[in-house]
Amino acid sequence: MDTILSVVGALPGGWTLLAALAGVIWGILGGAMPGLSPSVAMALLLPLTYGMDPTAALTMLASVYVGAEYGGSIPAILIKTPGTNAAAATTIDGYELARQGRAGEALGISLMAGFVGGMFGLAMLVLATEPMAAVALAFTPPAYCALGILGLSVIASLSGRSLLKGLIAGILGLMIATVGTDPVSGVSRFTFGSPDLLSGIRPILVMVGLFAVTEMLSQISAPAWDKANRRDTRLKLPSLSMWRRLWKSQVIGCVIGTFEGLTPGGGGSIAAFISYNEARRWSSKPEEFGKGSVEGVAAPECANNVVTATALIPMLSLGIPGSNSAAVLLGGFLIHGLIPGPMLFQKAPEVVYGLYGGLFAANVLMVLVGLVILTPCIWLVNRPKPYLIAFILAIVVSGVYATDTSLTDLWVVLGMGVVGYGMRWVGMPVLPLVLGAVLGFMVESNYRRSLVLARGDHSIFLQDPVSLGLLVAAVALTAYSVWREYLKPRSKDA
Repeated sequence: MDTILSVVGALPGGWTLLAALAGVIWGILGGAMPGLSPSVAMALLLPLTYGMDPTAALTMLASVYVGAEYGGSIPAILIKTPGTNAAAATTIDGYELARQGRAGEALGISLMAGFVGGMFGLAMLVLATEPMAAVALAFTPPAYCALGILGLSVIASLSGRSLLKGLIAGILGLMIATVGTDPVSGVSRFTFGSPDLLSGIRPILVMVGLFAVTEMLSQISAPAWDKANRRDTRLKLPSLSMWRRLWKSQVIGCVIGTFEGLTPGGGGSIAAFISYNEARRWSSKPEEFGKGSVEGVAAPECANNVVTATALIPMLSLGIPGSNSAAVLLGGFLIHGLIPGPMLFQKAPEVVYGLYGGLFAANVLMVLVGLVILTPCIWLVNRPKPYLIAFILAIVVSGVYATDTSLTDLWVVLGMGVVGYGMRWVGMPVLPLVLGAVLGFMVESNYRRSLVLARGDHSIFLQDPVSLGLLVAAVALTAYSVWREYLKPRSKDA
């Protein structure tokens, strides 16, 4: 109850409310542009939040996440081109409804299902995050090191179809984390004589390069998306009878979105497709799915909006980002000197509660803005793609350079964009590299600190019960991923 009262007292006003509004608008517009995922839209704003109040900055980034999930459904329904990965499931029935002249109805269902999912996910975030963080307050340096190793073991579940490629990406991230000054001895490492690298390569630069620049390089070689028209696109909110029909599919979306948000590597895309499949399984009219089912729109849209909040639970409580967008928001925390994890609720509780209040405002604003922004979104989708790509790259370059007026930072961002493009070309996942870059310093510094306390005795990691439990969990998670990747296919073949 105290947490809920604190959230109510932290409802945004003034600049924070304006930041939430700006984030929602940019998120919807960014989501409406095919290929511009929520994480990319968030990464574009990261450099611009440098001089902002921490609560306003984090609220704006989280609001982009919320708005982009709805914005992604607009081109998915109108032109059968998902604006975000999570909106891919919406294209199945959303576009069929548009072909039947019911595009406005589909967009209205998407908007309200997203609102329901966002509010449910926020409730889960408020109720679950602080208890998880309270348990983690007992952490010692060995436990923090083990927690970082557990976070790195998540790489195995984020590696997609190739565990080897995921491990290579994770090692690249760890190599980036070693650039700079040694955390114990103070010796400079891998700086190549550049004073700008003495403080290391900031994760924000890695994220902006891998998410924003890489995506733009990929879009340059991709074919242009279709054009949308304004016919039959007046937004129509669901009626009371429609709500009664949609309640089951939204419950399914809420439950699956919660579990997928908590699962590292789950994310909105998986939640949306599983929810779509389960909604069809439990529907009284399964024959309509694939032919224009309103439940086929409500379930995935509800699920991917639940994930916008529940994916933040492990990030806020343990400091482990489980999705691209959560990793970008983690970068926003780091910019302002805040380290998500057990101590965040002790050192900066006002920022956490302010973020909760900002997410509440963002979901309400998403409905209000969604009612009036459809026409600008259609205009934006119809712009020539070269103009949009040039505009986005200009934002990236100017934002990164304005942060510290450093050409080195600019070259790092562009270089990471090229690296990310090469990784995408060979089918290597990006998130393991981000995890390695973010968690590398945490693992190394606490590992070295633990050995100093134990005078070089590695058994300290087994003597600490929390550390031992986390290491066992890391081994189990890695073993399961190896079994799923190599042993399970072989057993099927046999």
